[in-house]
Amino acid sequence: MNKIIISLICCLLPTFVLAETLQLREDAPDRHIVVKGDTLWDISSKFLKDPWQWPKIWGMNREIVEDPHWIFPGEIILLDRATNTLSVAQPISTTNGKTESTTGSAGAAAGSGRSGADLSNAVKLSPSVRVERSAHDAIPSIPASAIGPFLSRPLVIEEDGMKDAPAIVGTFEKRVMLGDDDIAYVSNLPQDKGLIWQVYRPGKALIDPESGDTLGYEANYLGNAKVEKFADISTMRITDALKEIRKGDRLAYATSMMPINYSPHAPEKEIVARIVSIYGEDGRKQAGQYSVVTLNKGQRDGLENGHVLALYRKGEVLKKRWSDDIVLPDVRYGLLFVFRTFEKLSYALIMQTRLPVEMQDSARTP
Repeated sequence: MNKIIISLICCLLPTFVLAETLQLREDAPDRHIVVKGDTLWDISSKFLKDPWQWPKIWGMNREIVEDPHWIFPGEIILLDRATNTLSVAQPISTTNGKTESTTGSAGAAAGSGRSGADLSNAVKLSPSVRVERSAHDAIPSIPASAIGPFLSRPLVIEEDGMKDAPAIVGTFEKRVMLGDDDIAYVSNLPQDKGLIWQVYRPGKALIDPESGDTLGYEANYLGNAKVEKFADISTMRITDALKEIRKGDRLAYATSMMPINYSPHAPEKEIVARIVSIYGEDGRKQAGQYSVVTLNKGQRDGLENGHVLALYRKGEVLKKRWSDDIVLPDVRYGLLFVFRTFEKLSYALIMQTRLPVEMQDSARTP
């Protein structure tokens, strides 16, 4: 009898843990049909109070969903309220013209190329043409358009990288400004980094508000250039200029597009970061949903792609004339999704906020 009770507890334990850590929305639907433009975050926000915890409600772990190409438009997300878990069903037309669905484990599908569906629940179908879907059709974790430009361009130039960075030292016919198809002469250009380079201009210094140290410099992306001849002073041709390029601008070797389907998860240790910059050239002091901000913590502090941090505004100080001032608690008001990390800095996307995000606000382990 004792063995039976222990076995039953072990079977139910995952459900108890999910119930403790995950809270369903009161208005959570029983199902959701995936449409083009959905993200995993959007879908999970329909079911969960904390949408960043979507891997848990699917019963998945970080290793399985590190690159989660497994949900496509047209599929149906089903909620099992008994276990607080979700599953994916494919709508399929049967011979009588009605639409049925086959339901499988999202975790199994992700781990085995969608071949791990529960065949016991499959609908018997007549012969039909099988359509293979590309991973490019799968919905992303977060809005791809919001961070796409940030995944392949230089964003931060760390102080050590400024000194020896290749630089434009001259122009053909002594032109002041360079555009498409113009020639530039570059110093310190290595020959082992390829022919395609990105042109940038060092921007404002990013200062740590806690230590006062310079963590790096924002890189204002200007365009691309291609090497025509390597030499002590190399010859390059501007292939596309987003902005005017001039003498003194620097170059960084082109990097390939980074993946964007990170699995959202909280840092394993307590992290307290501060917002040191709001991306944009207009000198903005406030930002809203889907804006990009820079944090004063990076890889050396334990931040990694996919980390979710909670946004906090410092509590108000109530001045008292005849007694000590009263400091109100810090206010939690939103969530950030870290999508690109450097040694000392990180870039994050504002996913949710009920207040304007401001410089010096803090971002902490939720």
